[in-house]
Amino acid sequence: MRDGQQVGQRSGGGHRRRRSGPPAWQKAAVAGGAVAVVGAAGFGAYALFGGDGTTTSAKPRPVNTAPPSAKEVRAVGQRFLADWAAGRVPRAAALTDDRVGAGSALTGYAKDVAATSVRFTPGASKGTTLPFDVQAQVSYGGTTSPWTYRASLEVVRDRRTGKALVHWQPTILHPELGPGEQLRIGEPDTPPVQATGRDGKLLDTARYPSLTPVVAGLREKYGKQAGGSSDVEIWIEPAAAAKKAAAAKDGKAAVPETLLVLAKGKPGTVRTTIDPAVQQVAEEQVRKAKRASVVAVRPSTGEILAIANSPAGGFNTALQGSLAPGSTMKVVTASLLLDKGIAASTQEHPCPKYSTYGGWKFQNVEKFELPEGSTFAQSFANSCNTAFVGMAEKLKDDDLTKQSRDVFGIGLNWATGVSTFDGRVPVQSQAQMAASLIGQGGVRANPLVMASVSATAKAGVFKQPYLVAPGFDGRALAKAPRRMKAATATQLRGMMKETAVWGTAAAAMKGLGGDVGAKTGTSEVDGQKKPNAWFTAYRNDVAAAAVVPQTGHGGEFAGPLVRALLAAG
Repeated sequence: MRDGQQVGQRSGGGHRRRRSGPPAWQKAAVAGGAVAVVGAAGFGAYALFGGDGTTTSAKPRPVNTAPPSAKEVRAVGQRFLADWAAGRVPRAAALTDDRVGAGSALTGYAKDVAATSVRFTPGASKGTTLPFDVQAQVSYGGTTSPWTYRASLEVVRDRRTGKALVHWQPTILHPELGPGEQLRIGEPDTPPVQATGRDGKLLDTARYPSLTPVVAGLREKYGKQAGGSSDVEIWIEPAAAAKKAAAAKDGKAAVPETLLVLAKGKPGTVRTTIDPAVQQVAEEQVRKAKRASVVAVRPSTGEILAIANSPAGGFNTALQGSLAPGSTMKVVTASLLLDKGIAASTQEHPCPKYSTYGGWKFQNVEKFELPEGSTFAQSFANSCNTAFVGMAEKLKDDDLTKQSRDVFGIGLNWATGVSTFDGRVPVQSQAQMAASLIGQGGVRANPLVMASVSATAKAGVFKQPYLVAPGFDGRALAKAPRRMKAATATQLRGMMKETAVWGTAAAAMKGLGGDVGAKTGTSEVDGQKKPNAWFTAYRNDVAAAAVVPQTGHGGEFAGPLVRALLAAG
């Protein structure tokens, strides 16, 4: 808070409504150093632009180029404030070095903040700067509130005429105002919302900080139908360039800055599928890592039980990230090979040190190989890259894309209740197609997508993840065109169980009882010294996935996060 000004915090949601038309004003008088309104002329009651009263002389006079004196600073500043307060916009604008810009802005100030009275009190000048206090009464929709803050103006010397003039800047209207920005008064387009968990209890974002962007997303989608009402506030509307830049960056609106709340609104309520106990564990787990994201879902229904990211205020990688999932994608690829009869869990399946396809030479981690006679299940549990790349020649370029979409729902338009990235498995050829089989190439996912992959393997059918029950707004959930063959689902679950019991996921899953299955992933990224660690698994009716960027092996760095969520669920 600056010098007694009432300043709120930045608020989400777009702002649109505002009162138009000038307020009633009074004539100005100067008494005791304060410029007060005591008449009824009104802002905007004068023509915008007028002459500046300057005259020319037949004989040129020397132009004063010295900095304005303290006397000039105070005299020009007080005259400007007096004219502004009295609604004499042309006269006030003529005292600046930008009559057009100042005239437009001063007229807009009167209309845009709906002030019914205003008072400027100059302070002591400091060099060429004159600070002043603003005391205004603003009104909207029958609500009136005082608004006070401190601003300042700078007096400069006009190089052409030598006159002392106010240097026009947006900060004269308000210290937080930037170029191209505007002051607005009214109500946001979308009222605030509060989210509750599956138990109906409020989800406090102070306790669950990872849910802050989630609640913002719920407000964007459900604010108008959740039964709440908006605050009445004064805010700074972002400049057009800032709006365009924000939209280009992530498709979202630039965030306005709230300066004053005249009347508090009432948040609506949106019930979510979040399990507070699992969410608490998720928050604790991601805090242990510098960067980490995790999601838990219920395979039998698709309900999202937990969402967490670190840092909590950063990008929502858990739901919106677009990363190569590495070997966790082998769950999908394995189901494809099993469905097509190209592989079977108990059949011999080669895992050499190297495999070449499309001109690229692929290898396993640390160039390991499995002995002759090893099965496909053993290759899967050891996360053998060459066992999958070696099958590329038996597949069509679009086989993995179809399996991902038609069986696992990847890339369909998921209607979770908030904005999500639902994965991408593009059709590729040659080496890129082979790389896709092991979760590299053009394959992109996030913890939500990979948690859903494990959930689909467990259930045998895709259940679209959702955060808000579809009955809340009548939306339709995405459905995969087909389900994997029953024999495939049985073999796939057996392979994931072996991975959890003695394979690359065993250390992380050790001691977990019940029906378990897992898959590790280590994703190489160009320009990174260390790979991204991935882990996806299920236990009974809970599936989860995590990514810990730039760390190392998935079982070591991402596995413990997933295990903790499975134990909590």
